[in-house]
Amino acid sequence: MAVKIGIPRALFYYYYYPLWQTFFMELGAEVLPSPSTNKKILDDGISRAVDETCLPVKLFYGHVMNLKEKVDCIFVPRLIGLERKAYICPKLMGLPDMIKANIPGLPDLLVVDIDLSRREEKLYQAVFQTGLYFTQNPFRIRKAWNQAVEEQERYQRMTWGGVLPCEALKIMEGQMPKVSHEGEFRVALLGHGYNLYDHHTSMDVIGKLRRLGTTVVTSDNVPREVIEREASRLPKRMFWTLGKRIIGAAFHFLQDPRIKGIIHLASFGCGPDSMIGELVERYIRRTRKLPFLMLTVDEHTGEAGVATRLEAFVDMLALRGAWS
Repeated sequence: MAVKIGIPRALFYYYYYPLWQTFFMELGAEVLPSPSTNKKILDDGISRAVDETCLPVKLFYGHVMNLKEKVDCIFVPRLIGLERKAYICPKLMGLPDMIKANIPGLPDLLVVDIDLSRREEKLYQAVFQTGLYFTQNPFRIRKAWNQAVEEQERYQRMTWGGVLPCEALKIMEGQMPKVSHEGEFRVALLGHGYNLYDHHTSMDVIGKLRRLGTTVVTSDNVPREVIEREASRLPKRMFWTLGKRIIGAAFHFLQDPRIKGIIHLASFGCGPDSMIGELVERYIRRTRKLPFLMLTVDEHTGEAGVATRLEAFVDMLALRGAWS
């Protein structure tokens, strides 16, 4: 009987789900992602997480709780570093321990340390460590990994080609056709994928902007080499991987004449995000002076307030267009 493994639909799900899903399925596992975020999942996460935890981590708790009675094990990677001399948020590094300590009655947690900050060769150690949970055959693990990398590359080509990650995942699973959303104004939406593409916690910012007549592009639509090139303009190297992606994308969008405004969506209580938002705003003021909107969300954010601010922002773009 196949092992049923759960993958929480939170945090790095929006970056690496095609990789994880393909790897586990090629090893004979049945993959079950948690459902899209709803009020119960959010409330369950809030009830177990400490108050100081940011909203994305609270959501992860809720998604784990949703899965715990449905699967044989839950995949909770310990992400430390995804590239040389760069790191992930400390809360994500300690996530497996926090989950174990705060949620009773869990099935097995498949925990693997992923730390490429010193040696990129450690990736293969993590791959084989994970694969041994399902098979003792190293050749089968290697073949599954190669298939997973191909699927992840297909996913990245779609996002770098302009498809939003949340839609690319559905297209790859045959749940929706590839469609174009062209509006009157092109708006750059900056932020972490787990904030932007969770429709419940983001108050469906992307959908609201589209209904207001804008074309939305995000930091995940910018290829990696462009991110690296643009982020290198900073006087000091940024050692937060996700922060570097946002900064690099912001610099890229500032040079794109089609971009008429920039929005940064961040979680309340996120230290790196508060610094990144300030950096982006300062660079905007020094260069093109584009309209800039900072949206901060937590579990108390009201949808009406977000909608009002987005409407005012798009109205401002229309006025600038009329006077330019």
